[in-house]
Amino acid sequence: MKRNLLSLTAALVLGVAAAGTAANGANAAEKLKYAHVYETSEPYHKWALWAADEIKKQTNGRYEIEVFPASSLGKESDINEGLGLGTVDIIMTGALFAGRFYGPIAISGAPYMFRDFDHWKAYTTSDLFKELSDGYRKKVGHPVLAMTYYGERHVTANKAINTPADMKNLKIRVPDAPLYRMFPEAVGANPTPIAFAEVYLALQQGVADAQENPLPTIQAKKFYEVQKYIMLTGHITDSLLTIVSGMRWDNLKPEDQKIFAAVLKEAAGKATADIVQSEKELAAWFEKQGVNVVKVDRKPFRDETVKLHNGKSATWDKATYDKLQALK
Repeated sequence: MKRNLLSLTAALVLGVAAAGTAANGANAAEKLKYAHVYETSEPYHKWALWAADEIKKQTNGRYEIEVFPASSLGKESDINEGLGLGTVDIIMTGALFAGRFYGPIAISGAPYMFRDFDHWKAYTTSDLFKELSDGYRKKVGHPVLAMTYYGERHVTANKAINTPADMKNLKIRVPDAPLYRMFPEAVGANPTPIAFAEVYLALQQGVADAQENPLPTIQAKKFYEVQKYIMLTGHITDSLLTIVSGMRWDNLKPEDQKIFAAVLKEAAGKATADIVQSEKELAAWFEKQGVNVVKVDRKPFRDETVKLHNGKSATWDKATYDKLQALK
């Protein structure tokens, strides 16, 4: 009798413990990985962290997002592929990298595609952007939830560049996405794809003569330490897309999808505002560091590049191009 009572007591204790474990498991936060290639000092990372905290708060702790900056989960092509492999849940990536999977969405990253920031902003809220995002979702399976301003891309080098002719045969680093080659090729330069994390060393060692990026990135990655001149070519009004893995998205409850979409879009807006503000201040800051900031006449560079907009490198049709150019 005593032995039976002890057995029953033990069974009850184990049952309670098992129930407690099951309950804890049911209430445990679902862990997500959010990857990008930018430095921790940049607004993209700052607002990604904010978004992670905000999503956790608004979902009552159901989701816990860890942000992996500075290529810590791989270079940009790796994290794009990771969405489909299930190794990453959310990424922030250049439109041209997304364009490797669905060509038309790359149009926003093509050189001199936008007239100015207002033209870019009109695109972000347009039916055309929604149409292209839907096309990407249909082709790849991942929803595009937000678009962040990355800034105007400018050329840096160790010599002054004032005209397209000054770029002839210049070995310029570009990201490893085909459309980044369009501008260098239009002006006779030699585009050299190099992973983002390796650019500083490539410039320092002379593997590349030049590179191109927005002013905030040139500052954050310290490219100005190994380049004497910044030419304000403004050849790309660039963007980052916030994309969620389709596998993850489709498993979210509708109410959680709304939270993710709203928070990630708000984070994109906050990062955009920071980049716009820093662009206004950075030319003067670089000059104080002893860097020569050259205000080039952009028209000759634009004229050479626009000729290629609907050429063999275009990953969009003429109708899409015309819709974008008609935006005001």
